This record gives sequence, structure tokens and C-alpha cells, in this order.
Amino acid sequence: MVDSGFPLTGSRPAAAIARRAIPLDATQEEPLAEPSDSPLPTRTDHAAAPIASDTAAVEPGVVEPGRALALTDFAPPSVGAGDRLVRFAYSLGLPASAIHPFRKRAKTRLTATVQPPLPGDAAAGKALRAGHFLIHGFKSAIADTAFSGPRLPPPFERMIHGFRWLRDLESGGTRAQCAQVAERVLTAWITANPKPDPTPAWDIGNVGHRLLNWMVHAPLVLSGQDRAFRAKVLGTIEDTARWLDRRVTGADNRLSEVAGWCGLVATGLIMADSKPRRLYAEAGLVKALGELVSDDGGVLSRSPICQIEAIELLIALRACYEAVREDPLPQIQTMLTLLVPPLLALLHGDGGLGNWQGSGAISADAIDTLIKASGVRTRPLRDARQWGYQRATAGKTVLQFDAGPPPVARHARDGCASTLAFEFSHGMDRLIVNCGGAAFAGGLIPLRLEQGLRATAAHSTLTIDDFNSTAVLINGRIGSGVSEVEVDRRTLSADASGPTGAGGGATRIEASHNGYVSRYGLIHRRILILRDDGTELRGEDLLLPSGRKGKRGTIGVALRFHLGPHIELAASTDGKGISLALPDGSLWQFRSGRDPVSVEESLWADGQGRPIGTRQLVVTAKVPRSGESFSWLLKKMR
Repeated sequence: MVDSGFPLTGSRPAAAIARRAIPLDATQEEPLAEPSDSPLPTRTDHAAAPIASDTAAVEPGVVEPGRALALTDFAPPSVGAGDRLVRFAYSLGLPASAIHPFRKRAKTRLTATVQPPLPGDAAAGKALRAGHFLIHGFKSAIADTAFSGPRLPPPFERMIHGFRWLRDLESGGTRAQCAQVAERVLTAWITANPKPDPTPAWDIGNVGHRLLNWMVHAPLVLSGQDRAFRAKVLGTIEDTARWLDRRVTGADNRLSEVAGWCGLVATGLIMADSKPRRLYAEAGLVKALGELVSDDGGVLSRSPICQIEAIELLIALRACYEAVREDPLPQIQTMLTLLVPPLLALLHGDGGLGNWQGSGAISADAIDTLIKASGVRTRPLRDARQWGYQRATAGKTVLQFDAGPPPVARHARDGCASTLAFEFSHGMDRLIVNCGGAAFAGGLIPLRLEQGLRATAAHSTLTIDDFNSTAVLINGRIGSGVSEVEVDRRTLSADASGPTGAGGGATRIEASHNGYVSRYGLIHRRILILRDDGTELRGEDLLLPSGRKGKRGTIGVALRFHLGPHIELAASTDGKGISLALPDGSLWQFRSGRDPVSVEESLWADGQGRPIGTRQLVVTAKVPRSGESFSWLLKKMR
């Protein structure tokens, strides 16, 4: 193996983090050849891809996010004594007619038209006009869609029952062309769901999205000439909001609850005579927002798709405030300021999203549109310890590292056993990736692959005997496994006289997890060192005994490095090296320190939910249960 001169072992991880850890603020440099044992405090640098580079100085108007935004400030909105009384009465279940007994009840109607703040998928909109739902690349005839009962894959349930397809339809043609389609689908849905029942159609999150989308895209569903239909739709909206009023706090997870509150606030803003609902829902929304994210702004599911969903909800709700010429709650912009930097941390050099917690490589255009609509100008969060992701950049190179436990079961949507996996890109090309795509299963990705795509083996990390580091259950849930992760990040310095002879430094990230302790008595520790010029990533994976367990016998170990698409491979003569030719013409080499490297088939999910055939490098070995170490090197040759 080529020696880079950077020490891999000899230092201990710093602070154990389970779900939350105390943030650190200072920066420490150390000699390259002699790392100290003291933990490195966290840097709070951020970058703004696609808005600014990781190393660029903060330009005027760009937010430098930190942890000064305290979630404890998310108190109920300040209102006058009269409004506080109205809010309290409504929270007790009193209807508006009882709160204002002498006021004439207004006719059920909408008081404003919302300008949709986010564009939809024009191709999906045109497919709707042609009679098909187009979801994650898969066409499903509207006439054959089951609008009731638990018969749809989860992504379809969220799209159809949440009426998220209205945004696509709005982008698929003129209002006159699209209104008839919207009314036809809405009629079929109302007929299939005449009253609430325990099916996905009445999941709190889906109901919240449904109300919000009905408000934002009301002209599509209420622009027809049939007065009876209009009255029926308006009655359905009011009945749905009244049902949600009393059940929104019973959501399965915090993001679904936030969606429910957003739907109620939007209804309170746009529907006539709904101020009591608005006052009640605003207080609930603010409280739920304060519990939505970890300390550094990542949603509790650790899913970038859920991070995007949270941002979209708040952008749409802000548009409802603008439609009625009201100032949005200040907590909405505060939360957007918290949510955007962690999302940017998971963008690669091509501007697209990394494949984490079931997501696919959502395109740079989609992410850029979302960030611009949020109004937040910021830089990526490099060290998101509470959310669990580490980001390092060097030259054209981006390294993303999962250094956190999986989400707890109640927050997981498409929970993956991905602890200590990493992704690595150079310029516009991705070298090392994770499969991703579990959140898209049911479209072009078969539903039967969903659990496999969430497994540890579907990520670029180490597995023992093909067991997952955290148990992967059905319906996106996860079980026991990794409960504690230790992480240490530090900057290594070197001069021209040092062992590298290059005068450059590096970023060193070390993390370990306890996911294999109960079964094998072994801790998995991974050390990654990225050279500052971005031309070399050196790694070492160690299996260390924990206590007295796992001292006898042997185990099968596999290190998997899933490759990005369109990479040409050539094996070395000794079997321990693979050359990787990238589409941009650069040549990289992967070297294993002790065992041969084999090439196997793999797949990678792109941003539209399409499975792309690719390959993976696999290092396998039989090692004693007392522990072992595996070193490897990924180096740019030209």
C-alpha cells in the first residue's frame, strides 16, 4: 500500500454522542506525525454550495449559522389578552360560534389566492393531464389508483393522499387545462374517503399536507362552474380541518405533526372567519417546530428528504401569510435558517444530494430552487454532530461521513443502518456512494428491494457476517443496534520537511460505533484522512474487542465501496488495487493494505428514483474474533 505519511492510529475518539452532544467551538491544529491525545474542538465553518464555496469568506448578506439560535426561544406567539382568551377557548374545543356568539357566521369561502412558491415537475404534470400519476419515474393510471385502503407504497400514499401532485399539475399546463384534472381526481378521492378511518389517507402528516396544498392550489380545485361541487369541496375542507384540530398532536412523528399544524394555520389564514383556528394552530406550530430538529438544525429522522419536506412546508406556509398580507411568524424564518445549512452539508461537487437514509441523488437544480425559495443565504454545516454527518472539502473533493447513530424508531421514516458509511466525490463525479433509494421503493425501484437498500451492505462501510449494524425492520422502521457513536475531528498540519514532503495538511475524522458489540463483542472504528489538496483519502477500519466477549473463533468481514456511475475499472496484477477512470478524464487508484479487492454488481438511485446499475469494490477476509484492522487508500494518479 502507498504510504501517505499520515498517522491513522494512536489517538482516542473525543466525545461520545448518542442523540445529542455538547457543541464545541475552538479549532486546534497539531503536528502531522505526532497527533495529541486531546480531543479537537469542533469547527463551526459552513459553506454555501451552490451559493458559495466551503472556504470562501462570508459575503455580505450571507448568514454564518451557528448554535446561537436557541430552540428554547420557540415560545407561543405573543398576542393580546383578547386573542389569548380566544386561543385558549378554541384549544378547549369551543367552536367559533360559541367564542363569538353575537357575530354573524361568515359563509364558508376562501379570502385570498396564494401564489405557489415552488414549481412542480412539469413532466409529472403533463402525465396527470394524460391520465397518469408519475411518481419516482413510475406511471400509474389515475383510473386504476386505489384512493382508499392501505394498498399503495408509502411514497405513493404521501403523494396522493397529501395532494402533493397538485404542485406538479400546476406546472404541467394552463389553469384551464389543469383544473378539470384536479377536480376529477379530487372527486374520486372524496368518493373513496367519505369519512375518516384508520387508513393512510387519514395519517396526520398526509392530512396536514392535504389541507396546505388545498389552500396553496385552491384555484385548481375550486375554479369550476359547478356550485354544488364547490360547496362540497369547501365543506370537506372545513370538516377535515375540524377533524385535525383535535388529533394533530397524535402524529406518529414530529415532522408529521408540523405538517398537521401547517395545514391548520394555512386554513386559519385563508378560510373566512377562521381566526380562532389560526391563533390556536400558530401556538401549536411554534411548539412543534422547537422540537422538530436536533441542536444543529437536522430533522430527527436524519433523512435529507425529510429535511427538504420540512423546508417546503415552511415555504408554502409563508406564502399563505403573504397572500393575506400578514407578517409570517418569525419562528418560520428562524427555523428555515436552521434547516438549510445541514441540508447543504450533504451536497456533492455536482450540487446534488448524497444518498443518505433512503434518499436518492436529488439534482442540483431541484436543491438550488428550494434554497432560493427559502431566502436563506448560508454555507454548509461541516460538523453536524447532533444530526450525525461530517463534511470535509479539499480542492474539488467532497467527503461526507455518517458519524451518528441511526434515528430512533419513532422518528425513522426510511431508517438505514448506515453508521460509519461515507461518500466521496471529485468535481462533478462521484467515486464512492451509497445505494440509496429506499424512500423511492414502489416506483421504478421494486418495493421488495426496500429493506435491502436500507441494510448496512448497501452502504460504503464494513459489515460482519453480512449482519446489519442496526436491525432493519419493515415499513421503514429500525430496531436495536448502534446506540452510541464516538467521533473526533481534527486538523493535521505538516511542513515540507515532514514525512509527506508536500508541505500540506489534512482533515482527520475518527468515529466508532457499538452496533456489533452485543452479537460479536466488537467495536467498529473507522479513521478517514483527507489530504488538503483533495488528491488522497486514506482510511483504516478497526475491529476492537469490547469487554470479554468475542475472543474465540473467526468471523467474515466485508468492506464495501459502492462506486458512482460511469466509472471504468482496471485491476492491478497483485489483486489488491483497482484503477478508476472517471468521466472527467482523471484517474484514481484504490489500494487495499492486506486483502485482495473484488468487483461486484451494485446499484445507485438517482434523484428521480431510477435505479442505475453500477459496481462495488469489496474487500473480504476471515479474521479472529479478537479483532483486526484493515487499511486502504484512494489516491488521484492524474
